[in-house]
Amino acid sequence: MGDVNANLWAPWRMEYIRTLADEHDDDGCFLCRYWEHPEQDRQHRVVARGPSCYAVMNRFPYSNGHLLIACGRHCARLDELTEGELNELTGLTRTLIGTLEATVHAQGFNVGTNLGRCAGAGLPDHLHTHVVPRWHGDTNYMSVVGDVRVINDSLDALYEQLRAHLSG
Repeated sequence: MGDVNANLWAPWRMEYIRTLADEHDDDGCFLCRYWEHPEQDRQHRVVARGPSCYAVMNRFPYSNGHLLIACGRHCARLDELTEGELNELTGLTRTLIGTLEATVHAQGFNVGTNLGRCAGAGLPDHLHTHVVPRWHGDTNYMSVVGDVRVINDSLDALYEQLRAHLSG
């Protein structure tokens, strides 16, 4: 089976780790920045927008198609959302689950919102919901074994596929 002390290298994780150290940078909240600049949607991989919420591809995905659905307004808690924002967040989540079923043929999903840093929120001050596609027999046991992700498609290729489905 190989050397028990073998290393699994994931140098792409360093970009994520550095963003945690820079969370109080001059650019502010990246979710707010993405919301405020729709002309940069392709660059930021924003796949869908509504009147008050939007969806962006996670730059550090757990699986292919991992999306973040956020309110455009900077708020941290569910009870800070208006009824309209909450309904739109839920409706956009439902729409994107259907889109992922149609495009990447996901067979299941992990859907969740981490409220507070102790609950796992990497960006605790801007509420967002994760949609993580899953498949029977997928290889994401690697996350448990070696803190490694196995992503089977490029973010750019998937972005094009998601946008085409949502536009058509």
